[in-house]
Amino acid sequence: MLSKKMVILLASGFVFSFLQVSHAFQEKGCPVDWQPVISFEEFQISDIEQKPPEEITVKGKLKLPVACQSRKKRFIAKNLPAVVILHGSAGVDSRGDFYARALNAAGIATFEIDMWEARGINSAADRPSTPFFNYPDAFGALKFLSEHSNIDPDRIGVLGFSWGGVVTMGSATKQYAAQFGGDLRFAAHVAHYPVCYAYNLDPSIPGLKFSDLTGAPILIQIGEEDDYDNGSGPCFALKESLNSEEQPLLEVIAYEGAFHGWDRLEVPIKVTDLFSNLGNGGEVEIIPDVDQAYKSRRNVVRFFLQNL
Repeated sequence: MLSKKMVILLASGFVFSFLQVSHAFQEKGCPVDWQPVISFEEFQISDIEQKPPEEITVKGKLKLPVACQSRKKRFIAKNLPAVVILHGSAGVDSRGDFYARALNAAGIATFEIDMWEARGINSAADRPSTPFFNYPDAFGALKFLSEHSNIDPDRIGVLGFSWGGVVTMGSATKQYAAQFGGDLRFAAHVAHYPVCYAYNLDPSIPGLKFSDLTGAPILIQIGEEDDYDNGSGPCFALKESLNSEEQPLLEVIAYEGAFHGWDRLEVPIKVTDLFSNLGNGGEVEIIPDVDQAYKSRRNVVRFFLQNL
């Protein structure tokens, strides 16, 4: 029978061994308070709305997630997947960082660009006449990332909100990808509330053809109370309009009770837009929905992890 002293010694040894194993396990992970490496970058594009086109500088925030060999030594991995983030009509707001935080935590780099600052635009009223004129911005960001030493050029996606969502949709077509990207292609596309009714409607409006796709997967997320499409119907109809080979490329997720910009977690606002209400114009309610925002963010991370 073991003596009381022997039991105490054995127990002490077990606790010491457990603490050593626990400490060693923690050493393998990155501390939760370690932030991505953030830098502010820029690249040149042609502003094709100007006649003749003018060279402008587009700036953006690049966030590279870190890995670590120990709790005191971190590094930026090579061959990272990345996502370009494109803002809506109001410019850069809270949505970009909301999604970037989750993507970075999943090991995906993000590059949120400011399409308005490059053109001296201070409000939605001064935006370009159509999103088509921002297609060079998206492909300029793609080119920048494809040349970055830490990014895998074959694993770059794009996420756009509203106006940026329209740009995202255009980047998924062979026509606009060839026109603005040359040999470069995005590997996956996410478009939030991208005014689905407008595609393939009026050939006189440049940039709104949505067919003959590149083959990369596409996710559309839309609110059932959206004041542009007056619900999710036009987005599902757009999917049905594709041929049988292209329909599987497009996933549509609708959120019950969600308004345009539900993932803009800021005070509710109302705006007027000539593109709203199926092209009849009028008021747009932008109302945040916290639960749906976190749900849609999980879907975005899931989609890019599966496709990048």
